[in-house]
Amino acid sequence: MTEETPGFEEKPDVPSGATSDDAEPKAAPAQGAAPAGDANASELAGLTAQLDQVRTALGERTADLQRLQAEYQNYRRRVERDRITVREIAIANLLTELLPTLDDIGRAREHGELVGGFKSVAESLETVAAKMGLQQFGKEGEPFDPTIHEALMHSYAPDVTETTCVAILQPGYRIGERTIRPARVAVAEPQPGATPAKAEGADEAPAAGDEKDNGPEEG
Repeated sequence: MTEETPGFEEKPDVPSGATSDDAEPKAAPAQGAAPAGDANASELAGLTAQLDQVRTALGERTADLQRLQAEYQNYRRRVERDRITVREIAIANLLTELLPTLDDIGRAREHGELVGGFKSVAESLETVAAKMGLQQFGKEGEPFDPTIHEALMHSYAPDVTETTCVAILQPGYRIGERTIRPARVAVAEPQPGATPAKAEGADEAPAAGDEKDNGPEEG
């Protein structure tokens, strides 16, 4: 039996003239391994593609958000416009029902019957109607306008040059630009065949027989 000396390991036989490095096998380089530069370029291209996708998605979401904001603003404006329209219609309907009462107040004022407590109540009602936007229109002597006047009487007059309101039978009322009742008037038109008034200072033509013969006198 062979005794082994502790602390020493057996080494394989090495041919003479060979070094210890030659005895250890070297690892062969991996076949087909890509250089490090190509790997980094491929990774960078992938990241760039992902970034482009994220940017595209962000642009689409931003466009969607802008479209939603525009639609919401349009909705708010439409709701506000409808609210104002409904309010104006409601006020117009209420004031239209009060017009006969306002006509009675006007007639009482013309006849001197608007006195005492009735006068205070009438003036308060007129003040409230004015605060709600009611405006009265229609004056004698203004040109007739079929869009705001309603002719109930018609006549001819020699002293007018166009169709003119000569009497206001019932005043008209409007709220803002909305006419809730036209002014009911009597109109007069120019007299048929009447000639317009001559301009002030115009020379008059000499009457027949007034012409003088300015020719030479006979000797």
